[in-house]
Amino acid sequence: MAVPSRGRNKESPPLKPGQQQPQQQSPGASPSRGRRPHSPGRQGSGGARAMRKGGGGRRGARGEPRGPYREGPAVDGERNVLGRGPLSLLRVCGDRLRVFVVDRKALITKADSKIWLTFLLAVFAGVLHWCHITTLFENDRHFSHLSTLEREMAFRTEMGLYYSYFKIIIEAPSFWSGVCTIMNDKLTEYPLVINTLQRFNLYPEVVLASWYRIYTTIMEFLGVPTKTCWTVNRGKGLSPVESCEGLGDPASFYVAVIFLLNGFMMSLFFIYGTYLSGSHLGGLVTVLCFFFNHGECTRVMWTPPLRESFSYPFLVMQMLLLTYILRIPSINTGSLIALCVSNIFFMLPWQFAQFVLLTQIASLFAVCIMGYIDSSKLQKILSAHMVSLLVCFILMFGNSMLLTSYYAASLVVISGILEWSPKVLKRRKREVCVWVIEGCAWLFGTVTLKYLTSLVFGIADDAHIGNILKSKFIGYKDFDTLMYTCAAEFDFMEKETPVRYTKTLLLPVVLVVLGVIIKRVIKYILWSLSHTGRYEKEERFIHGELVFHALQLLAYSVLAILIMRLKLFLTPHLCIMASLVCSKQLFGWLFYKIQPKTLVFAILALMTIEGSANLRTQWNIMGEFSNLPQEELLEWIKVNTRQDAVFAGAMPTMASVKLSTLRPIVNHPHYEDAGLRARTKVVYSMYSRKPASQVKRDLIKLGVNYYILEESLCVSRKKPGCSMPEIWDVEDPANRGKIPLCTLMSKDSRPYFITVFENSNYRVLKIPKE
Repeated sequence: MAVPSRGRNKESPPLKPGQQQPQQQSPGASPSRGRRPHSPGRQGSGGARAMRKGGGGRRGARGEPRGPYREGPAVDGERNVLGRGPLSLLRVCGDRLRVFVVDRKALITKADSKIWLTFLLAVFAGVLHWCHITTLFENDRHFSHLSTLEREMAFRTEMGLYYSYFKIIIEAPSFWSGVCTIMNDKLTEYPLVINTLQRFNLYPEVVLASWYRIYTTIMEFLGVPTKTCWTVNRGKGLSPVESCEGLGDPASFYVAVIFLLNGFMMSLFFIYGTYLSGSHLGGLVTVLCFFFNHGECTRVMWTPPLRESFSYPFLVMQMLLLTYILRIPSINTGSLIALCVSNIFFMLPWQFAQFVLLTQIASLFAVCIMGYIDSSKLQKILSAHMVSLLVCFILMFGNSMLLTSYYAASLVVISGILEWSPKVLKRRKREVCVWVIEGCAWLFGTVTLKYLTSLVFGIADDAHIGNILKSKFIGYKDFDTLMYTCAAEFDFMEKETPVRYTKTLLLPVVLVVLGVIIKRVIKYILWSLSHTGRYEKEERFIHGELVFHALQLLAYSVLAILIMRLKLFLTPHLCIMASLVCSKQLFGWLFYKIQPKTLVFAILALMTIEGSANLRTQWNIMGEFSNLPQEELLEWIKVNTRQDAVFAGAMPTMASVKLSTLRPIVNHPHYEDAGLRARTKVVYSMYSRKPASQVKRDLIKLGVNYYILEESLCVSRKKPGCSMPEIWDVEDPANRGKIPLCTLMSKDSRPYFITVFENSNYRVLKIPKE
């Protein structure tokens, strides 16, 4: 059977009403005990009131005894029943079970129907998003028709690096042997042996690998096939390849779980928008705004294995829990535990999570010093953050970057300010000067403590972050900084981005919401500076979470403007803020004049004009992954090099070499380690203007046997000053003006290197030992 495809063909090898007993009370039981909420006017008659009047206990009104029960006190009845033998005991247990089920059914029936409606709508939104991103991914890559090697090549740069550890675990003799292998990794930074769980936030791969092994083991035991394999004719004179579909295929399983998680994220967004706005319309606005601005909200459909794909859904959960905590007057232990767990799930998969949580606790601190939340509540929230940070530190095998981060320093400084500020800055009412002092103390204390802890632990792994910020403000340049800022995702936000927000009306709606919140805040601040009393307390409990979301929006805006990649925080938060257009707290005065549904659907209708066009643009993307030059390179490496041959080259290519050939490499795309940045600079000296002899000596010191040269890196540049020779001119001005070494190697690699493979994109240079 042949299945046509885009350029490819697959060839197949309850009780009935009349039987229900009257629900009468057993002796000594209250008819509403544990069944109804304790709100005035909703208590059951008879027994419940008798309990309150009689001082409690078993003195409530009694109904007629049931058939199996004897008259008299309940305890005596139970004794008599037990004395009559096992049949009577079974009869009593059956009757009581029937009563329990009936009562539970009544409880569920009387539950708020809005909760069930919210849940069903959230599930629908999640399924819709799962279908959407799955379709986009398949349309873009034609993933279902790719061979195993092509699927691995489709995971470019750091995606391939992360997936390689999933592959190692599932191919190991046992799960624990696979985990031990990645904890004693000898391939990623040859000749070093590193614990990749400590360095690379690989817990998602560990969890998914365990699930995959469990799934395949169960299916194999049951005799259920998990995948179907086909021969795919690729056309254009290319050899046929085998392509397998189904969850038994590792890459398909890996991607499917990621898409399910991000479908769950959309369910959380609907619940989040509904809870924050107090209306299902708010959840609808959030979800539709996300879809209408989908290309600005996420890139999971193009790059599934990136850390944000695993981490961000848990940030949405954490923000939802935090909103609930801010809204309730007092925090219960369960809420703090849930917040702590969501923090852990957010931080473990992604090294950048600490910077997002830094902005969060800074926003919470600002809300606190303005008087919108009590310092005791903030202390409890900070305690949950500290516990989660400590747990992540332990699970990451003592990753010192966590303890020396700005996030950790800020937690300590804010806790100290909350503890000592009332003692040092005594005042009867909050004053602006006190707010300024506390804010400056936080900023100065955080930076100072971060510097001191990094100095004590000798950590310089995150020094490049400060350099990136310096490059944004004062034009600072060095090799490592340019490697980041020359990439489009680390550049400033595109000028077209606010325009796209405006066309879908997302930005205008949020600006209106933000303006109303700011007006309320200014009015409250002016009032609270001159008055105190019960109104102040009530006001801050009502609007504290809204002020927090407004401050968090400002923080995300700053991050996104400085680094375009961080739009993934800003745009979804804009969608959440847009839900507040349905909030009676903010627009109750308007809803007296206009029906909320009329206003909301009018706004959504206008959003749909541009939003539907954006969706059609995404749906019209049709492609098919193919990278024949890299496929030739990888096949050559498998056949013509030893298993222990060491490779060096461009970071994205090295990830593919490690994943598909399992050869040792000396550098890779995870650029957050200071030692690796130094290694990468040595490897990239092939694109400098240094003498070939010096570059060869440096590569031999790293133990490199083969160097993969890419001529495109030598001549291409994304913007002025961003070609590799131009970047090296900043780092090595002494050799400026000379011909780049990569240009010389492309013409003739002798006498220092030997060309052993060459195609249109790649040239493999063998490094002879001196």
